[in-house]
Amino acid sequence: MNEIEFRLERTPVDESDDEIEHDEIPTGKCIAPIFDRRLKHFRVLEGYPAMFTCKIVGIPVPKVYWFKDGKQISKKNGHFKMSREGDGTCSLHIEETTNDDDGNYTFMAANPQGRISCSGHLMVQTLPMRGRLATANQSHRGRSRLPEADKEPVQERFFRPYFLQAPGDMVAHEGRLCRLDCKVSGLPPPDLMWLLNGRPVLPDTTHKMLVRETGVHSLLIDPLTQNDAGIYTCIATNKTGQNSFSLELSVVAKEVKKAPVILEKLQNCGVPEGHPVRLECRVIGMPPPVFYWKKDNETIPASRERISMHQDATGYVCLLIQPAKKMDAGWYTLSAKNEAGIVSCTARLDIYAQWHQQIPQPIKIRPGGTRYANLTGQGLDIFSAFSAVESPVRFSSPSSQAVVESEEL
Repeated sequence: MNEIEFRLERTPVDESDDEIEHDEIPTGKCIAPIFDRRLKHFRVLEGYPAMFTCKIVGIPVPKVYWFKDGKQISKKNGHFKMSREGDGTCSLHIEETTNDDDGNYTFMAANPQGRISCSGHLMVQTLPMRGRLATANQSHRGRSRLPEADKEPVQERFFRPYFLQAPGDMVAHEGRLCRLDCKVSGLPPPDLMWLLNGRPVLPDTTHKMLVRETGVHSLLIDPLTQNDAGIYTCIATNKTGQNSFSLELSVVAKEVKKAPVILEKLQNCGVPEGHPVRLECRVIGMPPPVFYWKKDNETIPASRERISMHQDATGYVCLLIQPAKKMDAGWYTLSAKNEAGIVSCTARLDIYAQWHQQIPQPIKIRPGGTRYANLTGQGLDIFSAFSAVESPVRFSSPSSQAVVESEEL
């Protein structure tokens, strides 16, 4: 398939010069355009006429368009004459060819059911000098054939196919467009065939073989699948021989996308002022999500004083505040976002006033003597009021401090 055809069948074109109108579509069976006869390639001598013809059918009757090297040919262009017969035969006639007429010609037919196109190449060869003089002398008699005596055979040369451009090994992503381009020379122009692991690659809805106006041949694969991976071989063949090249195409598996899922939510918590606090969560997703923190619906910048954000490959996410202050109290929200979706969770952080430890009151110790000594000094013997005890009980102090006399005595 010519790349021009590939593009034209997918892009808008100028209005056709046909008198066919598709405003009223028949109520019966509709058929997309079908070729009964396609364009052929031609080679003519400069100054001689050339005519492309093809036959098209379809219901409703298709509109037709002519293009040269991808540019639409207008009916106002007097150099080209376009005609259409009742049986669907369409013609493009050039009465007197010039070197500028050399190129690719494309015919496209369209109706509400679809578009179809085909192409043909016109090669214009320059006349030998002697033939030019003879043609000039006979110009007043019209463009009839040259006399046999004045005709000189055109020397035709043949060349074996040779690749001017060929791709190397490639790595492409599954689900995307992959294009293999090459450029080959040779006379006559060679035919190309693509093989995958030794088996022919046939054109279908996902595989297209295109040819640009510049002579670049392309294999288009869209979308690319894992089955398209392997060794590709391109073989160019003409009557003089063949040439080929090979490459390996590796297909990277399509990334599976999963929206973020929260495995462990943020938890409400409270800490004393001045202590560190961690707000922790665990989130997974594919591709790995991007995280955003908010406090009371205001985004927390990554470089705020006393606040740092942490995460690892397992999905663990942490907001560390160190040390926490009263102003840090509020509602904190973590949002996780990737290409597949977004998820959020919220928790409350409370900051308490600093806790104070109770300091025990110091024990007062009387300086000087005890009350017993004072009373004895006044002539009163307290110990004599109690009977003697054979085995007095001794109590040991639980601490190393001295035993202090009670105030109640």
